[in-house]
Amino acid sequence: MRIVQAALIATLLSATALTAVQAQTTALSQIPAPQITVTGEGVVDGIPDIATLSLGVTTMGDTAVVAMAANTDALSAVMARLKSAGIADRDMQTTNLSINPNWSGYDSGQRQRIDGYTASNQLTVRIRDLDGLGAVLDAAIQDGANTLNGLSFGLSEPRPAMDAARKAAVEDARARATLLVEAAGATLGRIVSISEGGGYSAPQPMFRQAAETAGAVPVAAGEVATSASVTIVFEITQ
Repeated sequence: MRIVQAALIATLLSATALTAVQAQTTALSQIPAPQITVTGEGVVDGIPDIATLSLGVTTMGDTAVVAMAANTDALSAVMARLKSAGIADRDMQTTNLSINPNWSGYDSGQRQRIDGYTASNQLTVRIRDLDGLGAVLDAAIQDGANTLNGLSFGLSEPRPAMDAARKAAVEDARARATLLVEAAGATLGRIVSISEGGGYSAPQPMFRQAAETAGAVPVAAGEVATSASVTIVFEITQ
């Protein structure tokens, strides 16, 4: 009888010990693996094939009607010249139209009064043939455009450059993570998550000046940089 009881007690103790070991093993398996979070960046330079030009016409007149009429005539001539230079209607867009009174009498202490009006019309032009960009600028200026508000270059099809920048960003993130983890004496594990940051094609602004000071306009397109960033979480294997 005592032998049976001893055997039963031993069996129960073994089962209890086994259960404890299993519980401990389960608990250890549920502890998350250490992780590292890194952000990689990729930049790809490319030759631009499109330009965006912001130009305008500013006119003055004794009345708002006179100022706007002069502005309309000048801008119509500019747009006609741009069309003859090969610019399509879809590549021209009015971006700002304004007319404002010219106030005088500020410095003399007199009662302020309106001394004429200033009308302004800004036009954004997309130029797809960069070889003719200088001629387009000259033509616009000759026909009445008297302000140039900026010129930038870009890519008409940015997707291939953006994809290449994304791949470079992933490679950069993995290289950074590998360097840090191996320096700590561990091994880089599997990817837990990937999130993409903002990517962009950086335009190359050229100038901002009064158009009447420009002669024949030399233009250098240079390169445009397409950038992407990704944040990746890796597990660390001890």
